[in-house]
Amino acid sequence: MSSTSSPFIAFQYRNYRLLWFGQLVSFSGAMMQNAAILWHVSLLVAPEHKGLALGLVGLMRVAPIFIFSLLAGMVADAFDRRRLMLVSQAALGLIAAALTVLTVRGLQAVWPLYALTLLGACVSAFGNPARQSLIPNLVSREHLPNAINLNTIMFEIASVAGPAVGGLLIGAVNIAWAYAVSAASLLVVIGALLRIRLPAATSGRARQDISLRAAREGLHFVFQAPIIRSTMLLDFFANFFGSAVALLPIFAQDVLAVGARGYGLLYAAPSIGALLGAVLLVPITGRIRRQGAVVVGAVLVYSLATVVFGFSRSFALTFFCLTLVGAGDIVSTVFRNLIRHMITPDYLRGRMTSVNMIFFAGGPQLGELEAGLAASWIGAPLSVVTGGLGALIATVWIAAVTPALMRYHHDDPHRALQPAPAD
Repeated sequence: MSSTSSPFIAFQYRNYRLLWFGQLVSFSGAMMQNAAILWHVSLLVAPEHKGLALGLVGLMRVAPIFIFSLLAGMVADAFDRRRLMLVSQAALGLIAAALTVLTVRGLQAVWPLYALTLLGACVSAFGNPARQSLIPNLVSREHLPNAINLNTIMFEIASVAGPAVGGLLIGAVNIAWAYAVSAASLLVVIGALLRIRLPAATSGRARQDISLRAAREGLHFVFQAPIIRSTMLLDFFANFFGSAVALLPIFAQDVLAVGARGYGLLYAAPSIGALLGAVLLVPITGRIRRQGAVVVGAVLVYSLATVVFGFSRSFALTFFCLTLVGAGDIVSTVFRNLIRHMITPDYLRGRMTSVNMIFFAGGPQLGELEAGLAASWIGAPLSVVTGGLGALIATVWIAAVTPALMRYHHDDPHRALQPAPAD
C-alpha cells in the first residue's frame, strides 16, 4: 500500500484506520436509530398527522445546529478534537440506551422521541466539527483526497447497512432492538478513539480562542470565497427542496404498501447509490479537473430523480430513483468536501466545518419539515414532485449567478479564495 496511486493509500495511517473502522460501526448504528425513530413516530401518531409529525423530527435535528454550530466550530479549533469526539460519542450512547429503555417499557407518547432526538442533535452539533476537522490531522496533505473519499464510502456503507438491518430488526423483533444495537455500536468507536495517538502539535488547540472575534474570522473566511459560499448555498437549497427521506414511512405504508422491510430498503436506497458512486470515484477523483461543473451536474441528477420518485407508484422505480438521488448527492458531496478541506488552513477548519454544517445539515432537516408540511396540505407524492422542481430551479439559479463555480479548476484551488468582483 505504498503507492500513492493505491485507492486505499490512506489506510496506511494507523490513526486513520482506527477512526474509519470505528465510525463504520457507530454510523451504522446511528443510521439505524434515525430510521427507527421515524418509523416509531409514524406508529404513535394518527394517520392524518403523520406528515407533520415526521417533519418535526427534522426540526428537532436541525435546531441545535443553527444555535450551536459557530460555538462548536470554535471549540473544535480550540481544544483536543479526539477528546471532544470521545465525549460526544459517549453521550450519544447514553441517549440510544435511553431510547431502548423507554421503548421496552412501552412508550406511548411521541414527545420523548422528539426530546431525545433534540438532545442527540445538540451533542452532534459539537461532535461533528471535531470529527470532520480531525481527519486532515490523521493523514498527509498528499493523501487527504483519498482519505475523504474513503470516509465518504464508510459513511455510505453505514447508511446502507444501518437502515436495512434496522428494518429487518423492526420487522422480525421490535423497535427496541434497533435502539439497543445503536447504543452498543458507540462502544466500538469509543474504543477506536482511545487507541488513537496524535502528535502534541495536533492534539492541542489551546492557541485558538473562543470569542466573537474568532467567530467573525471564520465567517469572513467562508463568505469572502465565492466557490465555498456558492457550494454551501447549492447544498442547502437542493436539500431543502429535494429532501424527502422523512416521508418514506408514508410511501412505504400508504403509497407502495411494502411494510417495514420495504421501508428499510427504500431508506437505504439513496445510500446504495451513494456507495456505488463513491466507489467509482475513488480511482478517478484526482483526474477530474472541472470539479465545480461536476458538482452542478450531480445536483441536477439528484433533482430530476427526485421528481420522478414523486410520480412513481412502483417499488422498483422508486428504489431506482432513490438510488440515483444518492449517487448524484455523493458525487457533489465528495468534490465539495475536497475543495473546502484543501483550501482551508487547519486553524480555521473547525469553524469552516461548523458553518458548512448549517448548510449541510440545515438543508435536509428543514427540508424534511417543509416536506412534512407540504405532505399534510397536498399529499406526499405531490410534495416530493414540487420539491424536486424547486431543487432544480435553485441549482440552475446558483450556477447562473456564480459563473466562477462552473469554471472552477482543481489545479488552482487558491482562486476559490479570491472575492467575487464587484458589480
